[in-house]
Amino acid sequence: MPSHHTHQLPLSRRGFLMASAGAGVALGLTTVPALAVGRPRPFGRYGSPAARLNPLTLYVDPRGRGDFTTVQSAVNAATGAGHTLVLAPGVYRETVITGVTDPATGKLTDAATEMTWIGASEDPRDVVIVYDNANGTQKPDGSGTYGTSGSATTTLRTDGFTARWITFANDWLRADHPDITGTQAVAVKVQGDRSAFFDCRFLGHQDTLYADSLALGVFARQYYTRCYVEGDVDFVFGRATAVYDHCHFRTLNRTDLAAAPYGFVFAPSTAVANPRGYLVTHSRVSSEAPRGYYKLARPWVPGSDTTAHPMLTVRNTVLGAGIDAVAPYTNMSDTYPWQSQRFAEYRNTGPGAVITVPENRPQLTPAQAESATRETYLGDWTPGRRR
Repeated sequence: MPSHHTHQLPLSRRGFLMASAGAGVALGLTTVPALAVGRPRPFGRYGSPAARLNPLTLYVDPRGRGDFTTVQSAVNAATGAGHTLVLAPGVYRETVITGVTDPATGKLTDAATEMTWIGASEDPRDVVIVYDNANGTQKPDGSGTYGTSGSATTTLRTDGFTARWITFANDWLRADHPDITGTQAVAVKVQGDRSAFFDCRFLGHQDTLYADSLALGVFARQYYTRCYVEGDVDFVFGRATAVYDHCHFRTLNRTDLAAAPYGFVFAPSTAVANPRGYLVTHSRVSSEAPRGYYKLARPWVPGSDTTAHPMLTVRNTVLGAGIDAVAPYTNMSDTYPWQSQRFAEYRNTGPGAVITVPENRPQLTPAQAESATRETYLGDWTPGRRR
């Protein structure tokens, strides 16, 4: 995603400590959370290697009490369909990818579908997958920078993925890298169809949650419920068909900027042929920033898809004072004005939802709202059920 600003100074209340400073603290969590210390059953009610729930259950623990100490090693072993990875409390400082593509065809070369990851303590604060690459970070092999997609801590490319009680994070900070202008730093990039997240957290600054698909012509359905997402610039973005149900979005404060806007919550890039983009329902948007310093959304029309027709519906959601109520939408490029996109609201509340300039806040009619539902967006897929 394009950088909104290049001035680099400290940004967040979150005091990230680099892992190189000694396994340290990330995102306000100790490397081994208190719940894990001395815990006789690191996998809670989900069994253990000695009492495996079923042959397709794998156990991950950074302290060595599972089958694997890293998430990626467990993913590599989970060939075929239907595996469950149970993650013991801890901070997993690594990059993870599910689904490898053939560079010649662009198609996935493995089929580890219908995979589930479970945070064993059933508290997402206890299980953290985190790394610190950014768009402009140089690759170790000298082949260039990672780019936005390559910056992702976790990349999920297979269909039927489910996560419960896990934090996905990218703790790269602008202030630590004043020489880098490519400040996009993705916590998770989700590309598979039927991807579901229950009670998860997504932490970062710019481009935190990349809800996308494998290819332009592929429509990927995703579902997020009771999740928490924080960031500043375009921190929920991409072309997926995604439903955010009872989620909490939080905009961060910025000390490097003197004036609004500090950033944008949503930046959908829905393909023109896709009838369903982002749906936010029964959620809330809060802020650490001053009143009105954030826009609710701006449309992203990527250079790779100049026909994109971004779609966002926000309904029955509480918009806090951090959202600019007078002009909640803005352009990423004046060539593609937001008024030409598929942006709409319905029955939102809160100080950020007050309608003072009606033409700046397009509203659904009650008839239109009848199809702006989870069921319509997800079709024949009910999240949480095996196919």
